[in-house]
Amino acid sequence: MANDSHTIPAAPAAGGAEAEGEARLVSALARGISILNCFSPTVQELSSRELMERTGLAKPTLFRLLDTLCELGMLHYSERLSRYVPGVGLVSLAAPALARMTVRQLARPLMQELADHIEGQVELMVGYGYTVTYVEIAQGVRSHVYRPEVGTRVSMSRTASGRAYLSMMGEAERQAYLAQLRASDPQREAWLQGRLAEAAHDLDEHGFCRGQRDLHREIERSPCRCGPAAMAKRGCSRLRCQCSASRASSCLKTSDHGW
Repeated sequence: MANDSHTIPAAPAAGGAEAEGEARLVSALARGISILNCFSPTVQELSSRELMERTGLAKPTLFRLLDTLCELGMLHYSERLSRYVPGVGLVSLAAPALARMTVRQLARPLMQELADHIEGQVELMVGYGYTVTYVEIAQGVRSHVYRPEVGTRVSMSRTASGRAYLSMMGEAERQAYLAQLRASDPQREAWLQGRLAEAAHDLDEHGFCRGQRDLHREIERSPCRCGPAAMAKRGCSRLRCQCSASRASSCLKTSDHGW
């Protein structure tokens, strides 16, 4: 479940071959993954009724898939809660993807040094399709910033990280995202257009996007920095810093120290 109040589907296949891409999908596998995508660090338990509402799957199909996912350890049915919860099998699935991201190992000591310097938090995220996810987090020794879990998805519209990611997308993909958002929430789409214009100006002028405290106002009390990295066709990585207002100016000067 994405952090945005309106969930945007995955990005369409490249080159406008959306129908062709859908034809190649194995429907049972796609439905099973759609069930797993309903869970997140903030949505840890769901009833069968809630899963039915979120996925739109028919009851017989849903229960067959749930039985399979439970058998494979991807989900677990809690008798105490009368709800489904993520299974430990998901951990082993994520481990190879995280281990293969060598940028995490390379960036970790520098991220920690920067986090200690600004007495804040430095986060590394990766994006794929219309999703941005934390993959590494460094907490400064004196930081009191809320620490999210690795694997938590970031709001695409209400965070500087999400807007930087959207700004680095190809025009066709960005417009497809906005069109879907416009169909579900025209007011939010109009608001986001303005925020994207600000993000584009920040990227051109400074090389990073500043946060506008649109999400978690009690946490993001100061501007955050998002440096755009090389944008791959279907994903990219980026860095974000959060720190107290007294350290914000120091955060913006870190490039002079080689970070």
